[in-house]
Amino acid sequence: MDQNVNNKISLKEKLLTFYNSNKLKIYSLIIVLLTILITIIFLKIDNKKQNNLTAEKYIKAGLYLTSKEKEKSIELYEEIILNKNKFYSILALNTVLEKELILDKKKILYYFTTVEEISLSKELKDLISFKKALYLIKNLEATEGKKILKDLVDQNSKLKNLSKEILAN
Repeated sequence: MDQNVNNKISLKEKLLTFYNSNKLKIYSLIIVLLTILITIIFLKIDNKKQNNLTAEKYIKAGLYLTSKEKEKSIELYEEIILNKNKFYSILALNTVLEKELILDKKKILYYFTTVEEISLSKELKDLISFKKALYLIKNLEATEGKKILKDLVDQNSKLKNLSKEILAN
């Protein structure tokens, strides 16, 4: 029993000695960890706020489009695409393509490139490449479009069968 008490005292003394000799390091570590934690929380809040603003812009663009204010709508959709939001940039590009809001091929291809630069899952990147290929084929650049479809087939994409079907025609 006496030895157990001495062991506890010895451990307590060791911890106090360690604490006293490393106070500055311990406090520095705590401050660094708190700073990192606060920064992460701030970045998450800021990201959420940016996402909400982009969502509002997307809704506004849709409202402008339905109220025949095409120019304002195009401006907002372009802004959304260039913001590189993982969700709304893809939606904005799809809307621009479906409604044929922009007819300039170079601009559309630039938007495709911008959206492709976003860090997305492989399936989404493949889907964007597939849409790009269809867009190119539709706009008389079939060789470029077929090349993208062939790449999708070679990569064993989930869109492999669709790509093969289009290439067969």
